[in-house]
Amino acid sequence: MTAQLERGQGLASTIARVILGGIFFAHGWQKFVTNGMDATAKAFDGMGVPVPTLSAWFAGIVELVGGAALIIGLAVPIVAVLGIIDMLGAIVFVHWDNGFFASNPGGGGYELPLALIAGLIAVGIASHGPLAADTHLLKSRSKVNA
Repeated sequence: MTAQLERGQGLASTIARVILGGIFFAHGWQKFVTNGMDATAKAFDGMGVPVPTLSAWFAGIVELVGGAALIIGLAVPIVAVLGIIDMLGAIVFVHWDNGFFASNPGGGGYELPLALIAGLIAVGIASHGPLAADTHLLKSRSKVNA
């Protein structure tokens, strides 16, 4: 029973990690490729985000590179912390005044970034799953240190 539970938890963690990674990657891609960083920085400026160019680059890198890292399961706790910082910034500077619901008129509320924070907390502290790069790196590192 315990082995089945562990397999189920590993599978659930893997699915959550890949979904979160895909969401972050898509938003990072949008910043870098679809819109471009100049337009992203300009949009951040228009939303009142402090140091908009630096903030746009931080968000874009965290979302694109961090999203890819989540998908493959690499440096998951570090990526989770950076993603949480990114989403806290999104809540405070962009979404808070729009209320809770993403569908609120006048702009999306903070429910999506809040849900992403919850997911990042979960995958950041859970087992990363059997398919995560971290799992294999930690196994090989423990063999070297043994």
